[in-house]
Amino acid sequence: MKEVFMMSGERFFPDLETNRLRLRNVTDADIEFIFKLFSDEKVCEFLYDEELYTVKEDAIEFVQWNKNPEEKGSNRWILEAKDSHEKMGTCGFDAWDRTNHIAEIGYDLWHEYWGRGYMKEALVAAIESGFHNMDLNRINAYVALGNTRSTNLLERLGFKREGIYRDKHLFRGEYFDHYSYSLLKREWKEQK
Repeated sequence: MKEVFMMSGERFFPDLETNRLRLRNVTDADIEFIFKLFSDEKVCEFLYDEELYTVKEDAIEFVQWNKNPEEKGSNRWILEAKDSHEKMGTCGFDAWDRTNHIAEIGYDLWHEYWGRGYMKEALVAAIESGFHNMDLNRINAYVALGNTRSTNLLERLGFKREGIYRDKHLFRGEYFDHYSYSLLKREWKEQK
């Protein structure tokens, strides 16, 4: 039997807004952007959990997998610029352990937007939503060693590096270690 994650009309993964961005759940209209994003070597340099997309079907599968987040208990928001409606990247939650109130956050951004604070802005909204709408106590993040942009971002947001998750992903015949990060609800509240 399929577990349903939506109860009494509440939404765990609502659309979100920040000063410059709209975060909305992925739809079929995003297939071209998803293909562009995940077929780009620069964007995917440290994404060892999947090969570069080479055919549009890869993007279609991604969108299908992330549709109906309220039923599945995981999501992916598309990051859109409020002024231009330009699609910039994605972020979202996966591996939701509802018993222990833990989920994993993931994110990626088109390289033309790196260094402008967009992902920090998006993650602040996503983290707030996770603690409030999903009732999380802990948010996990895993970052490939060498991905200093991502580790710096997480640390600026208050995530604590807990150690190294050894051999986390097998990619092209080689195992890759990842830093393990976490952010607790009480730590998030304290820094506000």
